[in-house]
Amino acid sequence: MTNPLRIQQLIKLVDLTRLNDQDDAAAMQQWLEQDLACTTLLPAAICVYPDYLTQVKNFLQQKKLVVKLATVVNFPSGALPLVQVLAQIKTALAAGADEIDCVLPYQILLSGQTELVRDFLAQVRNATTGHCLKIIIESGELGTCQQIGKATELVIESGADFVKTSTGKVKVGVTEEAARVMLAVIAASERRVGFKASGGVRSVDFALKLVSLFEELTGEVATAQYMRLGASALMKDLSQQLDY
Repeated sequence: MTNPLRIQQLIKLVDLTRLNDQDDAAAMQQWLEQDLACTTLLPAAICVYPDYLTQVKNFLQQKKLVVKLATVVNFPSGALPLVQVLAQIKTALAAGADEIDCVLPYQILLSGQTELVRDFLAQVRNATTGHCLKIIIESGELGTCQQIGKATELVIESGADFVKTSTGKVKVGVTEEAARVMLAVIAASERRVGFKASGGVRSVDFALKLVSLFEELTGEVATAQYMRLGASALMKDLSQQLDY
C-alpha cells in the first residue's frame, strides 16, 4: 500500500482533465458532480475545453470550491494561425480561465523554423501576462531526445511557467524517457519553471514514478507550483486508495 501522504501529494498535483470531444453541458455537469463534488482533497486545477469554462466556474462558485481553472488553446494540432490562438486566449481569460495550456507549433519546429516558434511563444506569453502558462511540446511527435530538449529550451526561454509533455490526443503521450530529458533541461535552467506530465498518466504507479523522477532530477519536493499531472481517470484511483 502506498504511503497515504504520498497519495495526498499526488492528488494536489493533478490537473483534473476533461477533454472529451463527444461531451455536452449535461455530460460535463455529471462529471463535475461525480468526480469533483464528492472528493475530500482538491486537485491543483480543473482543465476543460474553453466552451465549458463558464459552466465549471459557476459550479465551483456554487460549491464554494477553490480550484484553479485551466483550458487549452491551439489544441490539439498546434497548427492554428497565431491570430486565432491569441483570440482563443483572450476569450478564455475573459471566461475566467486562470491557466492556459497552449500547444507549441511543433510541426514548425520540426521543419527547422525555430525563429517562428520563438515569436509564437513570445506573443502567447505576452497575451497571458499575469496568468499561468503551460506550453505543450507534444513530446511523442518530436521523435528524438534532441528535439524534445530543444523544445523544452525554447519554452523556458519564452518565460512560460510550465513545460508540458502532451495533449493526450496523439499515439504517444508522456514517456519516462521524454520526462527525463525535459526535467534534465529544466533542472539545468537558470530560471525556475514547472513540469507537467500528461497523456497517459493513468496509474498511480506511473504517477509516482514521474514524481520521483521530478524530485530526483530537480532536487525539489514536488508541489503544484512546479509539478503537475494532467489526468482524468487517475483522480478516482487516488481517492479510492485514500479510502482504504
